[in-house]
Amino acid sequence: MKAKPPGTIEGLFEGRPASLALFNVVRKYVESLGPVKVEATRAQVSFGAKTKFAWVWLPQLWVRKRSETSISLTFDLGHRIDDPRIASAVEPLPGRFSHYVVIERASDLDAKVRAWLREAYEFGTIDRRPGRLNPIPGGPQK
Repeated sequence: MKAKPPGTIEGLFEGRPASLALFNVVRKYVESLGPVKVEATRAQVSFGAKTKFAWVWLPQLWVRKRSETSISLTFDLGHRIDDPRIASAVEPLPGRFSHYVVIERASDLDAKVRAWLREAYEFGTIDRRPGRLNPIPGGPQK
């Protein structure tokens, strides 16, 4: 069997059919939210609208305590979530919080996680570059 090219979804999940199946559950939901750009690299798959808002990757490649069939889901919001499902959260940029959740089975993509992804998608539809749409609802438009 020929190896899948690196930098593709097939290459990232090669030999990991259970992880690919979980990724496809996440992808189907994210794509139901609206127009989404999906990009694969050697290490992750990103989802973007005006900006990237969610990523799926395989943490078990370097974190042995995770299930070999799990995937990691990272999503960005404009605020920090304090919830037991959040494995970690960081603020890489002011007002942008990245949250990390482990998905071990399809049922882990429950209503709570779907709500976070929906909010992350909405967060990703706002262009925050200087001179662009003001991210404050009801604020002045440029």
